[in-house]
Amino acid sequence: MLDFTEASLKKVLTRYNVALEKAMTPEEAAEEIYPKDELIYPIAKAIFEGEEDDVIEGLQAAIDAGKDPIALIDDALMVGMGVVTRLYDEGVIFLPNVMMSADAMLAGIEFCKENSQTAPVTKGTVVCHVAEGDVHDIGKNIVTALLRANGYNVVDLGRDVPVDEVLAAVAENNPIMVTGTALMTTTMYAFKEVNDKLLEKGYKIPFACGGGAVNQDFVSQYALGIYGEEAADAPKIADAIVAGTTDIAALREKFHKH
Repeated sequence: MLDFTEASLKKVLTRYNVALEKAMTPEEAAEEIYPKDELIYPIAKAIFEGEEDDVIEGLQAAIDAGKDPIALIDDALMVGMGVVTRLYDEGVIFLPNVMMSADAMLAGIEFCKENSQTAPVTKGTVVCHVAEGDVHDIGKNIVTALLRANGYNVVDLGRDVPVDEVLAAVAENNPIMVTGTALMTTTMYAFKEVNDKLLEKGYKIPFACGGGAVNQDFVSQYALGIYGEEAADAPKIADAIVAGTTDIAALREKFHKH
């Protein structure tokens, strides 16, 4: 029979953070990982809370204190979004929270651009679209917002996008990745046509696909397909590509969960 004293039981609970998990709110969890810099802290906190006005107020204070507006995109806005992403990944907050934070961050990016003489350097370009014949664009809109909030230039082709229009956008913009979403099973087969035409034209770039109608087995059937189970996977896939993982098999190994 196990004989736990009060002291040993407390050690076990502390070791596995049982007490912490029960007591800690999302706000308290965020407080633990905010940056400590007195100028950056209020900006990161405002991003987490999705408060656009507070983001702008914090940015203005930092600029008045001598911070470079463009540098603040990486040093403050991205840091705040990093808090959001981490807590989302840990299941502490949910997608509506992430979307509010993304909107606040995008407002902050525009403010920084307006107050600078130089343009920010983006991580890369991503072409996003909804499959031909499909008019459901909520998933795509979330994907584009999260990509922009994570520093990517997004070419948003909209919904019900003809395959040839996707190819034309790739030719014009030289993206690091293409994304496609589909809610209807009758439209997701357009992804295979996009894949085949990309290969036909010599474009061997990752094609990240998701949406209610799409599953990992289907996406794995075509050569360039990477399955994104959630919208939040899109910037993670893009980050992996920028970091040097461009091989489709390696990306599937990293992001395919089933």
